[in-house]
Amino acid sequence: MSTVRRSAGILLFRVVTGRDGHPDAEVMIGHMGGPFWARRETAAWSIPKGEYGPDEEPAAAARREFEEELGLPLPDGTWVSLGETRQSGGKTVTVWAVEAGLDPDAAVPGTFSMEWPKGSGVLREFPEMDRFAWCAPDVALARLVAGQRVFVERLRAYVREGRAPSDA
Repeated sequence: MSTVRRSAGILLFRVVTGRDGHPDAEVMIGHMGGPFWARRETAAWSIPKGEYGPDEEPAAAARREFEEELGLPLPDGTWVSLGETRQSGGKTVTVWAVEAGLDPDAAVPGTFSMEWPKGSGVLREFPEMDRFAWCAPDVALARLVAGQRVFVERLRAYVREGRAPSDA
């Protein structure tokens, strides 16, 4: 019996005026660290998130992962459920949005170890995310891995239309 892999995260946002004069949401996302992602920009960014087990609540995991990946406490703010989605690899991802400010340059990312170069026997440490940035929605949609783009769309609907995101 295989276990469903689950991940939870937090998408920080701030309300801005869009090009059409209506409210829109800038979001803060992170560029994935390590050698595989080093020279990529498109579909190489992620919402700060991570896996959790059956004994942890998704919201607790989302907070923990945000703080581990950025090395900063999650700013205070109301949590808005953006629901969940199943990614192409089978993992189910649950995300909340929190309206809050944060200086991405203040982040001190968590790290992971891997053998690099592959087959060398040398373990090197890399940041889980090597940089963070506030992005306009269209920029975020191009930068994010495909399976997470739905959360930006749901957040935009929430901000622009003042209603709860669909499928939340």
